[in-house]
Amino acid sequence: MIIEILTEDKSGAVIVERLVERIVANEGMEAEINVHPHRGCGSFPKDMLAKPPKFSSALLDLLPSELRAYNKVYAGKDLILVIAMDSDDKDPQSLRQDIYACAARFAPDIRSVVGLSTEEIEAWLLGDKKAVMQAYPDCREDVIDSYVPDSVCGTWEVLCRAVSENAEELIDIGYPAIGHYKSMWAETISNYLKPQNNISPSFKTFRMALVTALKNPAPIYRKREF
Repeated sequence: MIIEILTEDKSGAVIVERLVERIVANEGMEAEINVHPHRGCGSFPKDMLAKPPKFSSALLDLLPSELRAYNKVYAGKDLILVIAMDSDDKDPQSLRQDIYACAARFAPDIRSVVGLSTEEIEAWLLGDKKAVMQAYPDCREDVIDSYVPDSVCGTWEVLCRAVSENAEELIDIGYPAIGHYKSMWAETISNYLKPQNNISPSFKTFRMALVTALKNPAPIYRKREF
């Protein structure tokens, strides 16, 4: 079995890859796992059949083209395509359905699974309190306990306040400098993540979809016009 993971950035790639590895292992299965980070989430192109502009690098910008390529190369083979990104300020349910619809249209012959973290991928880190505390023993437990799983509240800022001594300075600086710290938190905390401990609702949805795909050889999609 091969699992190809498309993510919107490198920090998300680390988290999703390690979680997928552990989900597969927990199911008693083996897979070759390949991860392909993009530069941002982007948006679906107006012309879904057009060739992407030369310098396109965002996940959704390239997704229809990449799905067509995967379907051409891997149709009939034992492959699962994982598409993972943040919902940011978009409606998670609607965005998830749109991505599944895109997959059903352009890659009907392979299994696709959408991993959509509510607001930001840090929700999947905060969903495993034990992992955060193992990675950062001096973290502020009260900040973690005050976080409502998958709430839209500035998720990376919550994690920053939990694990960083100079949190407010980092939050004031913001992007793009904060990207370095987000990658560091992702790398460190993901070492300790255990899928069975994670209480993030959006992660649980992803885990269930992936386990279903692992056990079912046929593509599974949610019906929706695109």
